[in-house]
Amino acid sequence: MTEPHAAPADTERLSFVGSTGASLAGVLHPPAGEAKGSVLLSHCFTCGKDLHTSTRLARALATAGYAALRFDFTGLGESEGDFTDHTVASNVGDLTRAATALIERGYGPCGLLGHSLGGAAALLAAERLKTVRSVVVLGAPSQPAHVRHLLADAEGAIRREGEAVVEIAGRPFPISEAFLDDLEACDTQGRIAALDRPLLVVHAVDDAVVPVAEGERIFAQASQPKGFWPVLGGDHLLSDRTRAATVAELVVDWFDATL
Repeated sequence: MTEPHAAPADTERLSFVGSTGASLAGVLHPPAGEAKGSVLLSHCFTCGKDLHTSTRLARALATAGYAALRFDFTGLGESEGDFTDHTVASNVGDLTRAATALIERGYGPCGLLGHSLGGAAALLAAERLKTVRSVVVLGAPSQPAHVRHLLADAEGAIRREGEAVVEIAGRPFPISEAFLDDLEACDTQGRIAALDRPLLVVHAVDDAVVPVAEGERIFAQASQPKGFWPVLGGDHLLSDRTRAATVAELVVDWFDATL
């Protein structure tokens, strides 16, 4: 179990250049004292750094003594750039730039914490990030192409026109043909098998967005050391505060053991 820590310091707004050249917006949660490590958070598809899933985890990590950085991918939230340039590959590139921003501020070693499609991006990015020593994925698909079901009705139009606006969770997003092509090109399975980092898979049993079977596949493909934690009574976004607090404690314990 985690030990109590002093309240973390105030958050710091920061910006850095992303993979497409756009300026990306981040929020750094520093701990109260000297950081024992850092954690980079990777948010879900069409979400953002300010979603409660990310903010609650970042605060818990800072309270536990880690510097936690959450940021908006290209074309989302407060980050600049065009969402039509948004692909899994650009997310991987953005994560690489964010990890560099942490290094430039003297933070390390680093853990990666990816939610949903951001978890898939974290798995793809980990091998190129030498400072990353441990990875946690939350509600992640075993392959990025899992999200294609969200685009099924518009895929024909995307192919014909090169892009089309798709409504996702009640909001419109311009999805490009490059995004579809990139989904198919990403081989997460091979990267998971060759990860060579401790990996914790956390997945809500009743996740209606990404079924728990996806998390089970990630766990089965990974080498030791690894862990799997089924969240009972939780949803894809960990909306319930009690479940979110339990997951945060679990994540802190994992990074305490592996960073």
